[in-house]
Amino acid sequence: METETVKTNQIEVFKIAESILQEMPLTLTKIQAGFPSPAEDYQEERLSLDKELIRNRSATFFARVTGNSMINSGIYDGDLVIVDRVLEPKANSVLLCVMDGEFTLKKVKKIGQDMYMMPENPDYAPIKISSENDFRVWGVVTYSIKKHY
Repeated sequence: METETVKTNQIEVFKIAESILQEMPLTLTKIQAGFPSPAEDYQEERLSLDKELIRNRSATFFARVTGNSMINSGIYDGDLVIVDRVLEPKANSVLLCVMDGEFTLKKVKKIGQDMYMMPENPDYAPIKISSENDFRVWGVVTYSIKKHY
C-alpha cells in the first residue's frame, strides 16, 4: 500500500493510494440507542466504507487531528477526519486550512470586513486572517472517525 504523507506540528495528512477497505457486513435492522428492540429479525447485506465515506477518490485525504480546538463540532484530539479537496465550503463547514505553512482545522467566518478562523472551543480565540498571512482553504471535512474502545 502506497501512501502520500504531509506532516506538520498539528496535523498529519495522508492519502491512501489504493482501497484498503473491504466490503463488510451491515445489519439491515435499525439499532436502537434508546429502549432495546428484539433482534430476531436480524438481516445483513454488504457495505463498502469507501463508497459510503468517499465522494471524490482522487481528491480525498485523511488527517489525524491533534488538539482540542474543534470539540464543539465533535472533533477531538486523535480523531481521523476525511477531507475532500474538491468540495466548495458551505456556511459552517469545518475546513482544513493552511496558514503560513501550518495545517489547522477551523471554521472560517467573515465579521465586518475581516475574515477569521473560528475554533469550536471557548478556550481558544478566533484567529484573524490578514493580507500578510499565506492562507488558503485546503479542503472540506466530510466525516470524522473516532475510537470508542
